Amino acid sequence: MPRRRTPLPDWILTRRVTLGHRIAALRRERGYSQDDLAERSGLERRTIQRYENAASSPGFAELLLIADALNLHVTALLDD
Repeated sequence: MPRRRTPLPDWILTRRVTLGHRIAALRRERGYSQDDLAERSGLERRTIQRYENAASSPGFAELLLIADALNLHVTALLDD
């Protein structure tokens, strides 16, 4: 995959951190471990870790899978 020519703006990085914290909080509310969420969503545990630690951003398909695994509408992940 090609690299970006310019770094991401700070506001996007801030939203990435917020999203990661939100995924982690919602996962914990449901009593799921990262392994549980990975299994339910069909993603790798390491992928869940990267999202929660804001090391990477989920794509749209991954957001849908995580939302479904948490029994939420995708917008619930993105709401502040």
